[in-house]
Amino acid sequence: MNEVQRGLDRLRGQAHKRLPGIHRPGWLKYLAMLGPGLIAANAGNDAAGIATYATVGARYGYSLLWMLVLITVSMGVVQEMVARLGAITGKGLSDLIREQFGVRWTAFAMLTILVANAGTVVAEFAGIAAAFELFAFPRWLTVPLAAAAVLVLVIRGSYHRVERVFLALTTVFLSYVVAAFLAKPDWGEVVRQTFIPTWRWESGFIFLFVATVGTTIAPWMQFLLQSTVVDKGVTAADYKVQRFDAILGVILSDTVSFFIIVATAATLFKEGIVIETAEDAARALAPIAGQYASLLFSIGLLGASLIGACVLPITTAFSITEAFGWENGLDRTFGEAPIFYGLITFLVVVAALVVLIPGLPLIQLLLFTSAVNGTLLPIELFFVMRLINDRELMGKYTNGRVFNVLAWGTTVLISLLSVIFLVVTDVQPLVGIQLGKAGSTGGSPGGASLSGRGLSSQGGSWRTFDWYRRMAWEMARLAASADSQPSGVTLTPCKSL
Repeated sequence: MNEVQRGLDRLRGQAHKRLPGIHRPGWLKYLAMLGPGLIAANAGNDAAGIATYATVGARYGYSLLWMLVLITVSMGVVQEMVARLGAITGKGLSDLIREQFGVRWTAFAMLTILVANAGTVVAEFAGIAAAFELFAFPRWLTVPLAAAAVLVLVIRGSYHRVERVFLALTTVFLSYVVAAFLAKPDWGEVVRQTFIPTWRWESGFIFLFVATVGTTIAPWMQFLLQSTVVDKGVTAADYKVQRFDAILGVILSDTVSFFIIVATAATLFKEGIVIETAEDAARALAPIAGQYASLLFSIGLLGASLIGACVLPITTAFSITEAFGWENGLDRTFGEAPIFYGLITFLVVVAALVVLIPGLPLIQLLLFTSAVNGTLLPIELFFVMRLINDRELMGKYTNGRVFNVLAWGTTVLISLLSVIFLVVTDVQPLVGIQLGKAGSTGGSPGGASLSGRGLSSQGGSWRTFDWYRRMAWEMARLAASADSQPSGVTLTPCKSL
């Protein structure tokens, strides 16, 4: 294993030397470095992201815009740290977790990633189904076809050939920026709500807060960013330029998110429309597209969902196989990397089957997966904080005092928010406590349901969420009870799982 690791390190070093354009002067250097940060940050504007931001605006108007400012700062802090880890160590996040924390904690970390990412893959297929249902195509037809297409593209290595087409489709969501201006919002109120925080002790409010955190700073995005930084061969000498890419990606991504909230607040919230279907969300584009709003929205939603449906299974499979030393890579055959391709197939097939459940509310499912991501995010952040402050690992590139305050503040606040969310959704209903009504927001009594169905804090969705949570802790307990093994041993502990 040591020989293999040394060989990989040599290959990475050669890749660093081969990286084109990195030593060009001036603005050319910045252009050469663009990519990883922009891709990872904008990947958050997928099906679940669009549904979450649209619901925030439709349900609470401009009153949660201040939240997006805080989340943008937090996202910038997290993305910067993860990109720095990749640039300084030349290793992926899964690799570092295994090397620094051992197999037990690695098993726990990978389980949380598997749970979070599996839910997000389900959300992507829900987005595909919702996009086609805008034109009365049944999900029992479109979802299996989409799943088959994704598997063919990924397994045959053809995904990158059509990636640009999918990306082009997602540019449709830039129309939300134009739609926001055409809707003529009260810009004075927009500015006021952006910088003056308001808080409501409503389960719907807290749920959407956590969901927005989860879809904006999704756990899988950090694994994707660090791996792309490593693959691009970024080194410590080039890192200052790479930081520009990471921060630029955050700003552009959340700018689109900001205008999605403004556009839906100025149209749907103003008219008292609660988003229950993709058609409801599409109405916010009426100021720019008129009768073609549904068509415009469906094209963007389909493109965003197809990108996520392809990228997420690949990212998940790479993260898990990298963590345990299993063969991986799209350049390998199924026989050479059975676990890698098996994970991809498992995620796609299971996600498609879940979405085919009759009567499953698709928009509520998208919101639910975002909330799961937000709840599991603190686990990943604690690993990142321990790694980034390890002087033996990072040398002089550990966090400075001010940055550490921001980073730990982000981690603690997100953790506290997750605890509040779990208390509101699990503990309070058990003891019969009801939160205040949503009042003028148009929500249901107690603010417990975002749309009147499907997301009640006492309903089946929360029982499913509780099952995921208990499963994660039980698997972690089993991993922790395994016999102690050196971190280099990768296969034996996984048999106990």
